[in-house]
Amino acid sequence: MLSSVLRSDVEIQVSINIMDAFVEMRRFITNNALLFVRISNVELKQLEYQKQTDEKLEQIFEYISDHQEANQKVFFDGQIYDAFSLIVSLIQKADNEITLIDGYVDVGTLNLLSKKKDNVAVTIYTHNRTRLSELDVNSFNAQYPELEVKYTDVFHDRFLILDHRIAYHIGASLKDAGKKCFGITKIDDAGITRDILQRLELESEE
Repeated sequence: MLSSVLRSDVEIQVSINIMDAFVEMRRFITNNALLFVRISNVELKQLEYQKQTDEKLEQIFEYISDHQEANQKVFFDGQIYDAFSLIVSLIQKADNEITLIDGYVDVGTLNLLSKKKDNVAVTIYTHNRTRLSELDVNSFNAQYPELEVKYTDVFHDRFLILDHRIAYHIGASLKDAGKKCFGITKIDDAGITRDILQRLELESEE
């Protein structure tokens, strides 16, 4: 602005230099317009990719948080629905077979087992004084095949074994879950799971 007012040779040369700079800047922008467009597109794509990545990571973390399974869980008396929900979620993990060792089973136990996936076989090991009748078993099998009931008195505790691999120790009969304080513990030792299954095989042979 000062060079446009003053009239010395220096100020005139400064004005010329300024105009030359603007002309050169315009020429540079014009000659490289396509490059700037591409850079802008790359930045936009990068921002969109970053946004999508952040959203996916957030979904993954939310899923992990919602589905994270604790190795131990304790339910206090009255938490019947919470206990029911957890046991159903465990039952639904089985893809092929469910083995339940529970000395005291009834129709309430079958109601829980009915939440299993289709075509998952169920074997219950229970006391021979079970409250399950042959009619109960047949009715269950008519809609949710296939259930087999076997009898044993060698187990005091309750165990739920999924697909011969994943085992849980359950402190209460499934039919009584939540009525009194009890715990559910995942058995991480695969050897213990194998020992339990081997003992069941011996029961079957006997």
